[in-house]
Amino acid sequence: MPTTNEVAAIEVCNLTVRFGAGAGSVLAIEDVSFSLRAGEFASLIGPSGCGKTTILNLLTGLISEQPQDGVRVLGKTPRAGNPDIAYMLARDSLLPWRTALGNAAYGMEIRGMPKDEREQRAVALLKRVGLGEFVDAYPKALSHGMRQRCALARTFALQSPVFLMDEPFGALDAQTKLQLEDVLMDLWSAYQRTVVFVTHDLAEAVALSDRVIVMSARPGRVIADVPIELPRPRHVRELQKDAKFHELYARLWRLLEQGMDT
Repeated sequence: MPTTNEVAAIEVCNLTVRFGAGAGSVLAIEDVSFSLRAGEFASLIGPSGCGKTTILNLLTGLISEQPQDGVRVLGKTPRAGNPDIAYMLARDSLLPWRTALGNAAYGMEIRGMPKDEREQRAVALLKRVGLGEFVDAYPKALSHGMRQRCALARTFALQSPVFLMDEPFGALDAQTKLQLEDVLMDLWSAYQRTVVFVTHDLAEAVALSDRVIVMSARPGRVIADVPIELPRPRHVRELQKDAKFHELYARLWRLLEQGMDT
């Protein structure tokens, strides 16, 4: 948690969200609070419908009709189009008419970066995620895992200090997911971005995170904030042999079961 004199990179304080009005309204989130210091990697886990993605959308300013008094990104009220935030979704959302290079550079192009600079950065990131030989390939020629690698390169190329990631590996097969988790760890270790990572995969949450924030069933409440005291750097596949990893996994599973009963 941030110290007294440190501005939190992300702060959510006593957040309550209700959709609709009158008898048909839905209380989605109730009195949720947490904060992240700069460079911290936190995962949000909880049952479907507990408000995890809603929290990400509030942080980006995409849900502007909800109260945002208790939500801050780098000390400021969220707003749509904030360049301090990069948002990676479950789907890669690559543009089919652009090459891997064109897709990796697209966010930088939108933000007005000169062509030479953005392409140089995009090529460097594509090489780092293992797509150095595919810079001129179009999405239709890339596997699902390769497309997500390209999406990772596009996200990190933005150099935003805050990353929001909504189940980016959720649709991948188990082997590809492990590979991409290691790629993400390599990139995060190199660039030290603040990350809020939504996942339903408890093993993924333990392997990647500094902390795992556990939410209850709707209305979503924070029922636990679990520190992941595993040394870094981490290699996701090697963690499968670590007894502490399995202890943390079991603890999160018990907390999720508890959250379903609240």
